[in-house]
Amino acid sequence: MEELKSGYTAELEVLGQEGSRWVLEGDDDDIMMNVSDAEEIQDGDTVKVFLYANRRGELAATMRMPNMTFGTYGWAKVIRIDDKEGVYVDIGSSFEVLVNGADMPKVRALWPVVGDQLYMTLRTDLGGQIFGRLGTEERVMDIITEAPESVMNMNLKARAYRLLPVGSFMLSVPENYRIFIHNTEQEREPRLGQEVDVRIIGIRDDGTVNGSMLPRKEERLGDDADKIFTYLTDIGGKMPFWDKSSPEEIKEMFGMSKAAFKRALGTLMREGKVTQSDGWTTASED
Repeated sequence: MEELKSGYTAELEVLGQEGSRWVLEGDDDDIMMNVSDAEEIQDGDTVKVFLYANRRGELAATMRMPNMTFGTYGWAKVIRIDDKEGVYVDIGSSFEVLVNGADMPKVRALWPVVGDQLYMTLRTDLGGQIFGRLGTEERVMDIITEAPESVMNMNLKARAYRLLPVGSFMLSVPENYRIFIHNTEQEREPRLGQEVDVRIIGIRDDGTVNGSMLPRKEERLGDDADKIFTYLTDIGGKMPFWDKSSPEEIKEMFGMSKAAFKRALGTLMREGKVTQSDGWTTASED
């Protein structure tokens, strides 16, 4: 039998039951498994279990297999945050696992929140206690799926696994396409582990893709027009801004470029919602 270690799976013989625990054959000492962590078993069965160190540092077992083990990777859902220690995650087994705060983004606002999911593996310290380690770029490249040409311009669900100043790296779920989103294609930087909608805007020779978190041009145009018309109606239906206003005035008031402002005004005028005259834009009467 190979040496039994925390963070690994093993197949062990069931020796019997002691109260609320099953006794499994170990190396030198028997290994205990809570009845709540077992399926229907009986004396003499050989069962596949996941091994971990309990609070006393003893090797224990569970039949509730985690989403990843030592050397394999998977998604773990964030269940609580500790600003000093880091992020605790549910690995799909009987206990939670800590991902150290040192592995989190330097900017606190980019830490995951409860419900986000981290792509990670398991590691152990010298005492056998299990902790989480985020997936590396090398590991991600080993598991990705080549994206077909048909995904071009599609919207996919993806989770951020690596954040850099130049942009965000994501994995689509469940396809496992590797997606890079340049910072110019983000309205705001996603959190680590956050699931977002991504539009595919380019397919590279290696099968990875480029994406965007910005709405399509026609969607942006609609959003800008709504923003202007809402402002206009909120102030009584007349505003001292029109298509000849300065770019600085438009940027300060609406947070958009003059070109975007003019396109949005054009949409409102074609829809008959506004008119312009002598430096003013006025909401049309119904």
